[in-house]
Amino acid sequence: MSGYPSLRPKSDASQVVDLPKGLHGVPDAMMFGLQASRASQGLKSVHPLQATEEQWQNNVLKMDFAMLKNSQGIHAPLKLQMEIFAVSRMQRLPCLHSSNIMLDTLTGRDDLIGFEDFLNNPADSEVMGQPHAMMERKLGLL
Repeated sequence: MSGYPSLRPKSDASQVVDLPKGLHGVPDAMMFGLQASRASQGLKSVHPLQATEEQWQNNVLKMDFAMLKNSQGIHAPLKLQMEIFAVSRMQRLPCLHSSNIMLDTLTGRDDLIGFEDFLNNPADSEVMGQPHAMMERKLGLL
């Protein structure tokens, strides 16, 4: 046994999605939307692959740790986990955007381009908050 974690998709359960009935007894997706029925029934995933796609980065990291352990010993994944833990706790002030480039470099995400890199990027936001109020809220003073 090599000790590698499984990357097979594990779906929670298949459920039928029922939309709330509209005026004529027919499900009205335009009025209620798909998200309303999903939230009312407590569905976790719509498709069996959705669960694995959400956990993709964690699965890749587990595979990397397992390969490091098998090739270099237990010290290599432990050192990398400690570095990731230390880097993930470092933060800037709440009013400043942080790119988390060190965390991306350690986890191997620095050479990937995903939707979160160019859609809804907080660095492109035109709204700037008040630094003192944001820091007081972060510390629990407000």
